[in-house]
Amino acid sequence: MKRILVPTDFSKHAEDALKAAAQIAKKNDSEIIVLHMLELPHDMNDAITGSASIPETMLFMRKANEMLDEVSTRPFLDGITVTEIVKMDKPIHGITQVSKDYEIDLIVMGSHGTSGVDELLIGSTTEKVVRKSDIPVLVIKKDISNFNPANIVFASDFTYESKKPFEKLLKFIKVFDSKLHLVTICTPNSFKPTHVIEKAMNEFIAEFDLTNYSTHIYNDTNIEKGILNFSNAINADIIGMCTHGRTGFAHFFNGSISEGLVNHAIKPVIMFKI
Repeated sequence: MKRILVPTDFSKHAEDALKAAAQIAKKNDSEIIVLHMLELPHDMNDAITGSASIPETMLFMRKANEMLDEVSTRPFLDGITVTEIVKMDKPIHGITQVSKDYEIDLIVMGSHGTSGVDELLIGSTTEKVVRKSDIPVLVIKKDISNFNPANIVFASDFTYESKKPFEKLLKFIKVFDSKLHLVTICTPNSFKPTHVIEKAMNEFIAEFDLTNYSTHIYNDTNIEKGILNFSNAINADIIGMCTHGRTGFAHFFNGSISEGLVNHAIKPVIMFKI
């Protein structure tokens, strides 16, 4: 894990994400890329597409760089190589492009986490990045003074397509030497006999050299509630799962589970795209 990307809008939630990223970076000797996406009003679009910059654009750019300079002096970043980037682009496209250009290994983002109508407005950028990013995305919901996850949940149906994302999760776990809790959520709409689930889980983990882990089958009314309730029951520090990169999931996942977890989980959530 050489490079960690932390997009920031200079909010408290972005600061919380940066603090978590700093702790990961120190454990893994990683570089942090702090990115601010500068979205200008429509009447300033000429500054992006045209050959000449306008004074207002330069003012926004200078202010953003000043704020990034201030962020980079935070005491919790001491000893970490920090690269600052201000980019004029749509947030999703800009984050994706920077991730490719800098060969990012992990994206860490903050999210308000809420319920009700506000979900449509708050955290929408984070949710879109979670759904579209080919790079693992860790979503931080609050300030974590000691980010040292002892227990990590991986919720899955343990099919073949989950193996590559699972390999990425194992690399993340190795940094912290965490215990891994593998769980399948069984619901009335996705019921499978215990012996069928156990067979799938055992065949899945047989290909990996796992030592500190446990397997679970958890029953609940729907998958999102099952993941949240199981994670609370074992006092998990992080919830991990896969996304197909679209609204809805095949097989195990029905509906927009990733967006639901990003909004409703108090615990950090790490997503891996299949």
